[in-house]
Amino acid sequence: MTRHHILHRTVYRYREPVQFGLHRLVLRPREGHNVTVLRHVLTIVPKARLFWLSDLFGNNIAFAEITEPSDRLEINNDAVIERVNLDMAPERMSRSSVIELPVAYPQVELPVVQGYMAAVYPDEQTVVGEWLAALNGGQGNLTALEMVEHVGRSIYKLIRYRRREEPGVQSPLVTLSLGTGSCRDLAVLMIEACRFLGIAARFASGYLDTAASAAGRGAMHAWVDVYLPDSGWTGFDPTLGEAVSRKHIALGVSAHPRGVMPVSGIFTGPAGAYQGMEVTVTVREVEAG
Repeated sequence: MTRHHILHRTVYRYREPVQFGLHRLVLRPREGHNVTVLRHVLTIVPKARLFWLSDLFGNNIAFAEITEPSDRLEINNDAVIERVNLDMAPERMSRSSVIELPVAYPQVELPVVQGYMAAVYPDEQTVVGEWLAALNGGQGNLTALEMVEHVGRSIYKLIRYRRREEPGVQSPLVTLSLGTGSCRDLAVLMIEACRFLGIAARFASGYLDTAASAAGRGAMHAWVDVYLPDSGWTGFDPTLGEAVSRKHIALGVSAHPRGVMPVSGIFTGPAGAYQGMEVTVTVREVEAG
């Protein structure tokens, strides 16, 4: 077993008190057969009333109702998770996907799978297809999973990572033209490539356990999950050029990158009231007990 303690603080500052609208928070770690949330405390200043729900993608979503005007909005996410190290367990039932391209999804899954194969940027599918054609020359007959890994590693090698503070994601055309992108930009490019190939893919957002995050200098991270009938959802991180591992901690997944923004909401105030935001993320491995 491995335990991680997560501290994620977000502060928005305003020139004078503003009125806040409803805020949507995707901040509770996702649980599963190998992840359990042992503690989760979400605190907001000024005080907020929280309403929880599970969305279409199985994410735990909190809606924050903030009635008090303020010149500062602080959101603190404090969680402890425990995960089973399946990759280290001798009893693990390990299998590699043998699904070939084109992927034949079971009829019963098609209504859901199709939502994960629709392009986020349909007008740029030609660009994505041309990039893939150049990328896949001489690769031979790869399985679907091998192709996913090839695409992810190619993005890692060809597109330089650049941390961006601006909201939103770059389209594949912009990322390919610039040759740079943030983790979320690289994830979107990989998703569009997988979907062009007929492989169901989703956007995953969360944290990464690194030396920087352990020192309190971490940031939000994004990667890609692909769905194959014989292996379920499998993650790959094009920013690192490797498969998702126990250092990846998911908060939310969605068919569209906008679906897992950690904090989204509105405020009402005078023009120019918003002065900026500060985010600190700390992820540390801790002793059980």
